[in-house]
Amino acid sequence: MQLLNLQDIYEYVENNIGVFHNKRLKSLEKLKLDKILKRKNPYLFKAKNILTSQDIVKVILDAYLSSQEETIFGEFLEGLSIFINEKVYGGRKSSAEGIDLEFENEEIKYIVSIKSGPN
Repeated sequence: MQLLNLQDIYEYVENNIGVFHNKRLKSLEKLKLDKILKRKNPYLFKAKNILTSQDIVKVILDAYLSSQEETIFGEFLEGLSIFINEKVYGGRKSSAEGIDLEFENEEIKYIVSIKSGPN
């Protein structure tokens, strides 16, 4: 096991947090309002007292961004976790489907699925 240099983590975050923001922006650029509106229940908007088109668009964008951010930020945290493990244990991104990280410690091989959400 190697000691972790916090400066390495600061540099990783600084060099990679822009990817999170770029993916978020690209996700918005691909968004088509008409496709999202087809999946929405118009009666729900009325029940929630959302009466103007501006309010509808804001609610839809907020929900869409929140969902996308969870996924994109989860990917960022997965990369950070693998980076840290690589520095400490010599771990690596797994090539196996459903497995994110592989490393060994004290002659035990670990295979890890990284989750950043409550589930």
